[in-house]
This record gives sequence, C-alpha cells and structure tokens, in this order.
Amino acid sequence: MLLDLESLAFAGRRQPLFAARVAVATSQPLATQAGLYVLRVGGNAVDAAIATAAALTVVEPASTGIGGDAFALVWNDGKLHGLNGSGRAPRGLTVEQVRRRGHQSMPSHGWLSVTVPGGPAAWHDLHERFGTLPFAQLLEPAIEYAERGYPVSPIALRLWRTQAEALHSTLQGDEYAAFEPTFTPEGRAPRVGETWRSAEMARSLRLLANTEGDSLYRGVLAEEIVRFSERTGGLLTEEDLAAHVSTWVEPIHVCYRGYDVWESPPNAQGLAALIALNILEGFDLAAIERESDESYHVQLEAMKLAFADARRYIADPDHTAVPTADLLSSQYAVERRALIGQMALDPEPGDPQHSDTAYLCTADENGMMVSFIQSVAAGFGSHVVVPGTGIVLQNRASGFSLEDGHPNRLEPGKRPFHTIMPGFLTRDGEAIGPFGVMGGHMQPQGHVQVVVNTVDYGMDPGAALNAPRWSWWQARDTRHEPSVGAAILDGLRQRGHGVEVSPEVDWAGRGQIIWRLASGAYVAASDYRGDGLAAGY
Repeated sequence: MLLDLESLAFAGRRQPLFAARVAVATSQPLATQAGLYVLRVGGNAVDAAIATAAALTVVEPASTGIGGDAFALVWNDGKLHGLNGSGRAPRGLTVEQVRRRGHQSMPSHGWLSVTVPGGPAAWHDLHERFGTLPFAQLLEPAIEYAERGYPVSPIALRLWRTQAEALHSTLQGDEYAAFEPTFTPEGRAPRVGETWRSAEMARSLRLLANTEGDSLYRGVLAEEIVRFSERTGGLLTEEDLAAHVSTWVEPIHVCYRGYDVWESPPNAQGLAALIALNILEGFDLAAIERESDESYHVQLEAMKLAFADARRYIADPDHTAVPTADLLSSQYAVERRALIGQMALDPEPGDPQHSDTAYLCTADENGMMVSFIQSVAAGFGSHVVVPGTGIVLQNRASGFSLEDGHPNRLEPGKRPFHTIMPGFLTRDGEAIGPFGVMGGHMQPQGHVQVVVNTVDYGMDPGAALNAPRWSWWQARDTRHEPSVGAAILDGLRQRGHGVEVSPEVDWAGRGQIIWRLASGAYVAASDYRGDGLAAGY
C-alpha cells in the first residue's frame, strides 16, 4: 500500500479532498476550476496544469505572471519527467554593466533584474510532449478571467497591496510607468471582492494561445518587449528572446525512510531539501514529539547545513559543474549530520568533493500527475510592466552573485540560482504524488516539513500542510508562526537559536498536495494560508 490511511491522523484545519478520478489543487479556487474544466472536457493532467497555470497569472498576479519562469515534474507511464523552464540572463547583462550602473550587488527591481521569461515556452513544451486538447483551448479560462474580470480574494490581496502600495511607490524610472495603470488603476490595490480585469493581459494571453506561446519569443509580444527595453534602458534583445529554450532534465532524489523524494536538479534549489532530508535520515524523528524544541532543533540544523551548501554550489550546470551526486551521497550526509549537537550552530558550507511564486498540482484518471510551479520571483517581479501587454517581467537576475569565482556569478546567457521547485513522492517505483510549498527560500524548508510530517509523523495532506511552521533565515536566526508553543520557543532559545515569532502565519508559504491511494483514488489538500482549493470528482 502506497499510503496507509489507517495510520494518518486526519486532523488538519481543512479536511482533505477525496476524489475517485481526478484532482486539482491550487492557491486560487478560480484557477482550480480552470483545471477541472479542462479535465471534464477530456483533457489530461498536463492540459489541466497548463490551464491552471495560465489562470493563476491573472487571478494571483502578485505571485506569478506571463513574464516569469516555470518548472514541472510529470509522472506518466511509470516514469517521472522533469522540465526546467527558467530563462537566461540577457547577453548584454554583465557584472561590469551592473557595477557601471552603481550597484555592488544584483538589484531587486528594474531592467538589471530581468531575465528572459521561460513560463510560456514551458507551457508549450509540456503540451507538445504530453497534451491532448488544443493549446488555445487551455488558455480560454485565463482569457475570460482577464477580460471579464473577477473579484479579488483576501490573501492574494495581501501580497498585491504590500507590493503595489508599499514597495512600488519607492521605485522611480520610465520602465515602471505602466505598472500603476495595470495593477493599481484606481491609484491603489483592489479591495477584497472588488472586480479587477485587464484587457491588455487578455490580449497577451490570446496572442500566446494563438501562437502556442511563440509570440513572446518571436512574435508580436517579443517585438513590444524589445521596443520597450530599447526605449527605457533595458538589455533584453530580439536575439535573447528568440534563443530561449526549455530543458528536459532528469529529476534528482533521495530515499527517505523508504520513500523517494524527487526534486528538479540545479539551477533549482530543490537540492537543498534533499540534502536536509539526507541528514535527517539519521535521526529517529518519529520517536521525538513533533511539537517539541528537540524536533524543531534537529530539523532547523539540518536545513541550515543544507542551505549553506546550496548557496555555495547551486548554479547553472550548463556553465558550472554542480557536485549534485557528492552532495547527496550517504557519506557526506554522515559528515554533515555529525555537526549537529544540542546547541545551534553557525552554518558553513562543506566540501563534498573529497572522495513569491504559485504552485499547483493536478492528477487525472489515468494516473498522470503533475507538480508545477511558476513565478515572477519577488512579488510583482521586476515591477517592469511592458505597456499594452499587462506583462510584468520577472526579477530572477537578482538571484545571481557578483562575487568573483562564485559558481552562481552573473554571466550573459546564464540561468541564475532559482528558488522555485516542484516536489514529488514515490515509493517502490510507484507514484504517490506531487507536492509543493511556495515562498522563496521557504520552499525547501516547506518541502522538508511536509515530508517529515507525512513520513515521520503520519499526518494527512491537510494536516501536513497546516501544521505550525518554522523557518531559518541567517546565522542562528529562526522565525516561527504564532501557533508554535511557548515551551518550544523557550527551548530553542536555550539551545542558542535566535527566535522571532511572526505576527501572522506565513501567507507566502502556501502549499498544495495530491497523494494517490492504493485504490487509484486521490486525497488532496490546499493549505489554509492561502485562498486555495483542492477539488476533484
């Protein structure tokens, strides 16, 4: 049996969905409905994922957009396939160019933070390989939401308001001019339940639908992006867009207590989650109370060590060799595990070579399952909106280093260290299903907590997602949701951790899960931190 339902504690804030044939889980109910529509009219899980992803660019624009990147893991016919849909730095973007413009590190906004958008190409490539319905049909729900409008939901609005009203007002330059008429047409972010629409975004989606995504790379949209870039000091060129390609990759994994946990390989940061799980494999977490400072401490320490290595070694493998196999070796895990004691440590990378974001998942009645994530990075990405398109461009170039000799150092045509990472779980060669957590560097931490909650603590999908969260930030600093018990926080302080309690739950750390049961049915959940919905039939 893949999952032992009798051993799971169905005690989440939201009880999970049980569905006999298909399931879709996203952070937005309207996006979930787009995926279900496609499944009902004969599409498969990949078709549903594309429709859902496109809809999310409209109904959650502060987390994702047409101008962002995407990664996917697809389970089909007994095999897991990986797609890296991340874009590359423009050919004119160099360390020297960044420093000439007065920056000592990569800026977070503006043209210097922009890389080629990879999302629409990823939609096309997934459809070309696995899709069944016409590509244009998959974008119909997104086009309708953009054209006719929809009432904005409360948690999506939190992210929208923070970015649009607090941050955007600090940005100056011609490249930002189209942001306000697009996302704050009344001089402010929408209010809860207020209808927001974008005829410009609908037009862009229709152009993508009619060209199977190509308009962004060699068509009308590409021309408009390049003209705006040339006019406002950008570096994206016609050649940069036309040269973009997605990459089919072999997913990477570790075996954690009999379960295989799968992630996208570098340049994605999924490696960090796998390193941490490899370290945790040596601790009997099931014998330690979940809500205890000891359990939190061990997980935090493993995560800190994993992040230290991830930030030191993850880069674009087309430019720099990444020692993935060495970082995931059992010998290296033993060495890193030995560093964990009773007190908090300062994380440093080891030497293994000596021997905001939108996540969704879909599943169909034939057992095809998709783990999909896309993002324009931080909030509204670069805040550069191309006039007439409704497209905000991502700020993924902010993930590069300017440090000489660093594997992730900025180079033209290179892909940056990437935060977005879809996850997948299998056992004995059979699929259990997709899972993911959003929120920048919270993602590998969320993946680790979901796996530990499921495998070690026997939680159902809803409970695994909704349990109190911890996160590590830097040095010995940790952050915790308000539901974490005072005794745990005191215990962590005594162990030398810096402890901060967030005033609210981690709204950015929303997640979704679909697990396949031995019967072939599905159990799915969308966590309470988002507006989301798991649905099926």
